[in-house]
Amino acid sequence: MILAVETATNICSIVFLNAQGEIFEKRTGRKGSHSELIFTFIRELMEEHAFQLKDLDTVLVSSGPGSYTGLRIAASAVKGMLFGLDVKIYAGNTLAGFALAAEAGTVHAVINARRKHLYHQKFEKRERLEVLTKSGILELDEINGLIKPGDQIIGTGVNRLDAEKLKELTILEESRISARQLIHLFNSPAKDDHFMGTTAEELESNYLKSSLVNNSKM
Repeated sequence: MILAVETATNICSIVFLNAQGEIFEKRTGRKGSHSELIFTFIRELMEEHAFQLKDLDTVLVSSGPGSYTGLRIAASAVKGMLFGLDVKIYAGNTLAGFALAAEAGTVHAVINARRKHLYHQKFEKRERLEVLTKSGILELDEINGLIKPGDQIIGTGVNRLDAEKLKELTILEESRISARQLIHLFNSPAKDDHFMGTTAEELESNYLKSSLVNNSKM
């Protein structure tokens, strides 16, 4: 059984995969709700599907890039809940989780960043999700130069890019941003490319902060 947590943007998504392979999600896009709802969503899933945290095999945490506040809240919650429990924890690349929601082809995953920048990473989705560029904080003009007609794009801050360029792209709705994609990615052949094993004690060190994103392998 797997619990997955996605809080890197305004979206707070908590997903549970049961022993029968069924997926259940609690999700909101309400800004500033992460600290309030992350525990509520997890408790509701536990009550509705009759499991305890110690019953889980794995917990997946979206580790960035993204909102530092959202990432901190998720890491703190997981650290507190799983401390002392024998549950495997994996920190996952947020942008890869976004990209997995696309159809086959080239996909750009983006998240709002500071000033005239977005977090960005480019992937190719075929039988597996292949990384084409490292994640980085890029200026809007630089991203405008990278996107090509027919590419797909998903994430937050998409509307900050050139309007004429966007007409040539397939824009995926933010409703596709979900912790369920972390589970699908974890269970895919590309698992080792996008996840790093960690522990409740060390999870905080896996934050992908804005000042470090260009040096990250994720």
